[in-house]
Amino acid sequence: MRRPRGARLASALRRAAPALGLFAAARLTGLLILWLWAERIGRSPSQLLTRTWDSVWYTRIAADGYGYTLHFTDGAVHSDLAFFPLYPALVRAVTTVLPLGGGTAAVLLSWAAAAAAAFAMYLLGERLHGRTTAALLVLLWGLLPHSVVLSLAYTEPLLTAFAAFSLYAVVTGRWLWAGSLAALAGLSRPNGIAIAAAVCVAAAYELWKRRAHAPWRLWAAAFVAPLGWGGYVLWVGLRTGDPLGGYFAVQAGWRSRFDLGVDNLLNVRDVALRATELASPMTASIVAAGVLLFVLLLVDRENRPPLPLLVYAGVLLLIAVGGGGFFESKPRFLLPAFPLLLPLACALTKARPRVATVVIAALAGLSWCYGTYLLTLAPMPL
Repeated sequence: MRRPRGARLASALRRAAPALGLFAAARLTGLLILWLWAERIGRSPSQLLTRTWDSVWYTRIAADGYGYTLHFTDGAVHSDLAFFPLYPALVRAVTTVLPLGGGTAAVLLSWAAAAAAAFAMYLLGERLHGRTTAALLVLLWGLLPHSVVLSLAYTEPLLTAFAAFSLYAVVTGRWLWAGSLAALAGLSRPNGIAIAAAVCVAAAYELWKRRAHAPWRLWAAAFVAPLGWGGYVLWVGLRTGDPLGGYFAVQAGWRSRFDLGVDNLLNVRDVALRATELASPMTASIVAAGVLLFVLLLVDRENRPPLPLLVYAGVLLLIAVGGGGFFESKPRFLLPAFPLLLPLACALTKARPRVATVVIAALAGLSWCYGTYLLTLAPMPL
C-alpha cells in the first residue's frame, strides 16, 4: 500500500536532514565570516546582502515595476527588461503580506530557495547514488567558490530550486510537474532555458521509445516547459516593438551576447599575459573545472547521470562558455549546474575519510575567503 504524500515527504526530510544541516552550517559559517570582515573594514553587512550589484535592480523592479534604463557614454544601455520577472514578483508579494523591506524579503526568499534547492538535490542524488553521495553533493554545492551568491538577493537559488525539482520529477516520471516547474524556472533567469531544454529532450526521447503508446503527459510537459522563458522573451519583444529580437537587443545593450566564446577567449588571453584582479584567473579556473567535470560526466559509464541532467548541465555550461560580456560573472552563471558536481561527490564517497575531510576543508576555506573577497574587495560586478 502506498504511503500518503505527507508521510513520504516527512520521511524524505528526515533522510535529508543531515545533508541540509551540513549545507546550512557551510552557508552560515561563510555568512558569519563575511559579516565579521565587513564590520572590520567599515562596510554594512546588511547592505552587502541586499544591495549588491543586480540586487538593486531586482528590488527596484519589485517596488516600481519595469521601465528603468541607464545610458552610458560608451553606448551601453542597461534596461531592467534584462531581468526576468518571477523573483521580483515574489519579493513584491512578500512585502505586500509581511512588514518587510524589499531587500530583506529578497534575501529571505533566496535563503528559502537555496534550502529548497538543496533538498531537491539530495533527493536526486539519493535516487541516483545513495544517501552518502547525495549528502556530499549538497555540501559541495554549498561550498562552491561563488556560493556566497546563495546568501544574497540574487536569482540563482530560485532557478536552481525549480530546476532541481523539475529534474527530480522527470527522473520519477512526473511529467506534468516537470514541465510546470521548468516553466517557472524559465521565468526566473535567462539561463532558465536550460531546464526547459532538458525536459523537452527527455520527453522527446520517451516519445521516441514509446511511439504510439506515449501518454499525453509527455506532450504536455514538452509544450509547457519552455512557456515561461519564451513567454517573457516574447513580452519584452512586444514591449520594445520587435517581437522576436527585442529581448536580445536589450541583452546586447548590456554587452551580453552569444559569440561562441570569442569574448571569453580574449579575457583568458588577458589573464595569461598580464596581471589582473584575483577574480579573473579564478573565473578562468572555475569555468575550466566546469568543462572538465562535464567531460567526466560523459565518460564515466558507471556513474553517468540520466539524459535530462546531462542536457541541463550541458546547456548551462554552453551558455557560460559561449556567451560574451561580464567575464567574472561566469562562475555565478554556473551555480545552478549542480549535476557537474556528481563526479566529485561520487569520488569523495569512495575516498578514505581523511582524504575526503581534507578536500572538503580546503573547499570550505576557499569558499568562505573567496566569497568574502568578492563582496568586500573585488572591484568588478559579481
